[in-house]
Amino acid sequence: MTKINLTDQGFVVEAQELASAFGLEPEQVPGLMRENRITTRCETGEGEDAGRHRLTFFFQAQALRLTIDDTGTILKRARFDVPMRGATAG
Repeated sequence: MTKINLTDQGFVVEAQELASAFGLEPEQVPGLMRENRITTRCETGEGEDAGRHRLTFFFQAQALRLTIDDTGTILKRARFDVPMRGATAG
């Protein structure tokens, strides 16, 4: 499986990983992240989940969740629909 790199600044995920999940070209990913159109949440496991991390990326009405171990190996990948962030009812 694919590896995620862990640096002093955080996790580094290849643009291709996000591009393929969201139907984008890899070169689009950095700009979308700078514009906060692709956002992320990182969670660190505790207790029985210690040593695992969950990275969730959001783009439009889609999410990509990667569960990784401390070596950066992707253990689980899930893509699912989510409500548009910032969308208002009406």
